[in-house]
Amino acid sequence: MKKYIFFLAALFLFSCEDKVDVPLDTAAPKLVIDANIFWEKGTTGNEQMIKLTTTTNYFATEIPTVSGALVQITNAANTVFNFVETVPNSGEYICTNFAPVVGDTYTLTVAYDGQVYTATEKLLATPDILSTEQKTVSVFGSDMIQVKYFYQDNGDEENYYLLKVKNQNLAIPEYGVQDDTFFQGNLMFGFYTAENDKLFAGTVLNMSVAGISKRYYNYMNKLINIAGNSQGPFSSPPVTLRGNIVNSTNETNYPLGYFHLSEISKINYTVE
Repeated sequence: MKKYIFFLAALFLFSCEDKVDVPLDTAAPKLVIDANIFWEKGTTGNEQMIKLTTTTNYFATEIPTVSGALVQITNAANTVFNFVETVPNSGEYICTNFAPVVGDTYTLTVAYDGQVYTATEKLLATPDILSTEQKTVSVFGSDMIQVKYFYQDNGDEENYYLLKVKNQNLAIPEYGVQDDTFFQGNLMFGFYTAENDKLFAGTVLNMSVAGISKRYYNYMNKLINIAGNSQGPFSSPPVTLRGNIVNSTNETNYPLGYFHLSEISKINYTVE
C-alpha cells in the first residue's frame, strides 16, 4: 500500500509540470459606480469625485474605466451639481462646486450607454475624533503596538460608523464598521495594530470615522467579510453584493457600487 501511495504522489508531481488551460466563463461587464461623497470636517467639501469603471475578466491586469457618461447629483432644492471627466479616459468625474448640507437629501443620476442609474441618500453627520491612545499589547505571545482613536456617540439616535486606517507602510487601507447598540451615548473608539515591521515608531497613520446609514453599514459589513475570507486565487464571493443604485431603464441590468454621503472626521497620528 505504501508503494502505491508513493506512486500516485510521484505521478501527481510529474503531471504538475504540464501547462493546464482552464476555460473561464466571462460574464457581460457591469457598470461599477463608486459614489462615496465624504465632506471632511473643516473644509467646504466643494470638490468631490465619482469614479466609473466596469467589471472585467479574472486575468485582466487593468480595470476598464468608463468615459462619456452624464453624472449629476441633485439636492432637495433641485440644485444640480455636475460631475465632469476632466482627464480623458480616467473614469474620474469631478465636481468643484458641490454644496454639502448635513441632513439634506441628494439624488445621484448616472446616464451611460442608453441606461439611467439613480439612487437617493441623506447626508449624515459625524462626530469629531477627540483623542488618541497608544499602548503595547500582547498578540499571540508577541508584543505589538496598538493605537486607538476616540469619538463621542450621539445618545439621541441609532448610529452606525465606517472606520478607516491608512498605514503609510501598506498600500491598501483597512476598513471596519461599528454600531452603537452597546455604546449608546458613550465614548466609542476604533483601534489599529499591525506586525512590528509595518507599525513602528515614526509610522504615520491616517485614521477616520464617518457616520453611515444602517443599510450602508450592512453593505460594508458584508463587503469587508468577503474581502477578509478569500479562500485562494480561484475563490469568488458567494453572492453578488448589490448596493442602493438602481437601473431605472432596465431593472435587471443593475450596477455595482453604492451612493453614500456623510461628514468625515480625520486625524493623522505619528506612532511614538
